[in-house]
This record gives sequence, C-alpha cells and structure tokens, in this order.
Amino acid sequence: MSAHALALLGAGLAMIGAIGPGIGIGLVVSGSVQAIGRNPEAAGEIRTNMILGLAFAEAVAIYAMVIALILIFLT
Repeated sequence: MSAHALALLGAGLAMIGAIGPGIGIGLVVSGSVQAIGRNPEAAGEIRTNMILGLAFAEAVAIYAMVIALILIFLT
C-alpha cells in the first residue's frame, strides 16, 4: 500500500471518533429534556449546562475531523 492510501485509511478511522460525541450529545439532550420535564423551574440552569456539555462533546468531533483533513490533504 502506498503512503497516501494509508493516510486515507487513517482519515476514515479518525472519523470513527465522531461516533462517541454523537451518542453523547443524544444522551445529554435526552437527560436535559427529562430534567426540565421533572423540574421546569430549573430550566434555565439545566439548559445552560446542556449547551456547555454539547459544546465540549462537539469539540471532540471537530478535533477528529481536523485530524482526518490533515491526513487527507497534507500527506
């Protein structure tokens, strides 16, 4: 296999890193909707913490995408 083929394979494997944040985002939103349903008075604080958690989870997926793009275009 050539180096470029291995880089493309590595880029595909790097994008597997987007599976975890996708599952995590779903769990966070599910939990926050349930929490708001149980305690509507705390909706503001729950929503703030949910958005913060979503940002951190999405950052992991973006890092995986950046690594995949580096492998594709810089090798």
